Amino acid sequence: MNRISNQSFSMAGLFTLSLRLVVGWTYFSAFWRRLILKDKLDPELPGYIGEKFNHFLPNALGIKPIIQYLVENPDHLWFAMMSFTIIEGIVGLFIMFGLFTRAMSVGVFGLAMGILLGSGWIGTTCLDEWQIGVLGIATGFTLFLSGSGYFSLDRYIMKNEFSITKWKYWNWIGSGSLPINLNVYKRIGLVGAIMILFMTLYTNQYFHGGLWGTLHNKSVKPKVEILEASIKGSQLTFDVYRVEGVDVYGSFLIGISVKDQKGNDVFHIDGETLAALENDQIDNFYIAKVKPGKHSLIIPLGAKATINLNNNKFNQLPKGDYTLVLTDISGVTWKKELKIK
Repeated sequence: MNRISNQSFSMAGLFTLSLRLVVGWTYFSAFWRRLILKDKLDPELPGYIGEKFNHFLPNALGIKPIIQYLVENPDHLWFAMMSFTIIEGIVGLFIMFGLFTRAMSVGVFGLAMGILLGSGWIGTTCLDEWQIGVLGIATGFTLFLSGSGYFSLDRYIMKNEFSITKWKYWNWIGSGSLPINLNVYKRIGLVGAIMILFMTLYTNQYFHGGLWGTLHNKSVKPKVEILEASIKGSQLTFDVYRVEGVDVYGSFLIGISVKDQKGNDVFHIDGETLAALENDQIDNFYIAKVKPGKHSLIIPLGAKATINLNNNKFNQLPKGDYTLVLTDISGVTWKKELKIK
């Protein structure tokens, strides 16, 4: 069998040392930030990582049902965020030290895939999360091929012939020469690289229109969808769902109007009135919550809620067609047709 020598893998591991250290820190630092520098795993504190996870929901690729289930079930979400953080810490630390490198490279690949599919569409000034995801996937694959060479715990274990190195699967989870011939290794490297390139191009086009058509960035300006709207008796009820815009702050709603067919306001409330809404007038679906701010109604990215407004004016409106208009502080408006029967 035309096998590659351990010496060759030691050199390959040396060449990927900088990748191992940098990508290891990027994952371990997530654990460090959330648990050591600041508590981001407490649902009662500002900056809870579950709210960030909720931001992924509107435009996630393939894993949207999983995200939706978690943000609808806060206890399960907290457990998932805690588990995810611990896994990131272990994978990052082990990759930096070069311990069980190939097994941890699969972890890097999986974590990066989750980032790519969940949040690859997010990024205000450039394609931030998409770049993190695709580069993490490529790095995980590269580290699996190379393992870790010099300056790693895997090499120390192999050099001192620990008993685990006698296990037939050691090279698949640690480092060193894989039990396959050179031609198979070449095919794995080529096919894997082509598949990762295809995934990179596909997600670039899907999330951002990066190959053809209109280039777009869904993180630049807010977009709110009005899913349901009705007037019954003295109550106006509608669902709002923020699906685009910057993830670090909300859309600030400063006006709600109902207009007749001539465009005249038959009902209007301003930002100060929206800021005074009671909790029972807002029924949130997810962990990211629509809530009154100081001078407006704040709608975070990924938040969905039913808004209930009571006013005797609605009882006096004649039957016919109306338009519900929501106005953001930026001047952007969103509309939904209404019918009173």
